[in-house]
Amino acid sequence: MKKLLFCALFVFSVMLMSWGHSAPQKRTVYCGIAFYNQENLFDTIHDEGKFDQDFLPDGSYHWNTMKYTHKLANMSKVLSELCTERVKGGAAFIGLSEVENSRVLEDLVNQPALKERGYRYIHIEGPDARGIDCAALYNPRMFRPAKWTLIPPTGYYQATGHGTRGFLLVEGNLLGEKVHFIVNHWPSRAAGSFSREFVGRLVRGIVDSIQAVEADARIIIMGDLNDDPDNKSVCESLGARLNKKSVVSPQDLYNPWHQVLRKQGQGTLLYDNMWNLFDQIIFTANFLGNDRSSFKFFKSEIYMPEYITTPTGRYKGSPKRTTSSGVWTDGYSDHFPTQIYLVKDIVR
Repeated sequence: MKKLLFCALFVFSVMLMSWGHSAPQKRTVYCGIAFYNQENLFDTIHDEGKFDQDFLPDGSYHWNTMKYTHKLANMSKVLSELCTERVKGGAAFIGLSEVENSRVLEDLVNQPALKERGYRYIHIEGPDARGIDCAALYNPRMFRPAKWTLIPPTGYYQATGHGTRGFLLVEGNLLGEKVHFIVNHWPSRAAGSFSREFVGRLVRGIVDSIQAVEADARIIIMGDLNDDPDNKSVCESLGARLNKKSVVSPQDLYNPWHQVLRKQGQGTLLYDNMWNLFDQIIFTANFLGNDRSSFKFFKSEIYMPEYITTPTGRYKGSPKRTTSSGVWTDGYSDHFPTQIYLVKDIVR
């Protein structure tokens, strides 16, 4: 009887120890990163020294308070939906191009769709003659910026005779991990391929400078590059690899959008019935791999819901623009936004 009692007590003790030391629990966390060209997000006020006259009430677009208010509501709706397929709170960080100034960003983040998420913005006035700049939105619950600067396109004007936008560099904490973002808007097609090749080398130089100080820096480059992933400016000057097998060095950059354009046949803007994919999100090799103890690349996709797509006519299927052939269409942008998901496993 005593032996039976002793055995029962021993088993009960083992069970208590097991309950107190349960197996580790794994939780999968997703994080969304996005980019969206705002297609001329101008207010109705003239900025001294900028050629913004087209977007004044007496300008060629007859831009007024009603049109501006609609534009803000339209863009904020799309921005609030980015990355929500896997992240309830939406994108942690969104790069923007073609924003006029801090006033329009203040108005944008105060739209109901974004205000309820608590989005904030980063903007530094740049040198563009028309006044269109790069900027960023971020959700402070997911990303905490530490510092940011606008890096000028040094030597670009002397080499090409054209002006262009600077590069917005933002460093911060992305859900516990240090990340560097570089937001871009490269020269237009009218400036010629050489101009974008020059800028591609400048951005590669920024990446090299970061990696010289921080060898394992996690860097995400995003923007309207005005070139496709397999154009020389992107795959050679910037050095963004088009497939994972060609990523051989920790300092290499990977571009997932070549597969989307050439294999899936999808792009972010339509020109002469041909898709281009100018809006890209490119990142360092340390976002690749199967070790999900830190954030790793999960997937890339173009966000193209039906309501931001032209439904009929000559431009059917293309992004629904704010203005088409000089007529205000109450649209969104001439580009579709792009987004990527990162994923990691948290063990507790």
